[in-house]
Amino acid sequence: MKHGTTILAVKRGTQVAIAGDGQITTGDVVVKNTANKLRTLYRDTVIAGFAGAVADALTLFERFENQLEKHSGQLRRAAVELAKEWRTDRVLRRLEASLVVADRQDLLVISGEGDVIEPDESVIGIGSGGGYAQAAATALLRHSQMTAAEIVRASMEIVARLCIYTNDKITVLTLG
Repeated sequence: MKHGTTILAVKRGTQVAIAGDGQITTGDVVVKNTANKLRTLYRDTVIAGFAGAVADALTLFERFENQLEKHSGQLRRAAVELAKEWRTDRVLRRLEASLVVADRQDLLVISGEGDVIEPDESVIGIGSGGGYAQAAATALLRHSQMTAAEIVRASMEIVARLCIYTNDKITVLTLG
């Protein structure tokens, strides 16, 4: 599922960082350059980002936050429950977005197909520039001593030069 944005998350040790660009497009027109596609959730212990339709993503953030509250901040449990709800609810099924969610232990992608995916290498990119971002971050994670925050910022700067749906107005959130 491709969406006109890029979200990247990296976990290194106990630090996790997530970055998003600020561009919102409608078709081939940029309508906003400084959007914030990231959120801090559940008492500042979870960070999340979205790719896809903004209204859909905001609905999913709200549902995910409800699941976090219901399950006392247990990220994996909340992610699985959201994915089940998203897959089986008639209204939610139509939502077009993906979420990256992380706490100090886990880094996950949640999709409308019912997927809850933990990446092999503690790096995940979603959206139209997600593949580029993931490749750049994987290389930096393997071959540098950069922090998670430094890796997501540097990788997003690379993507902004490659992907027409990603700009250089980068927001970064960290835990740890």
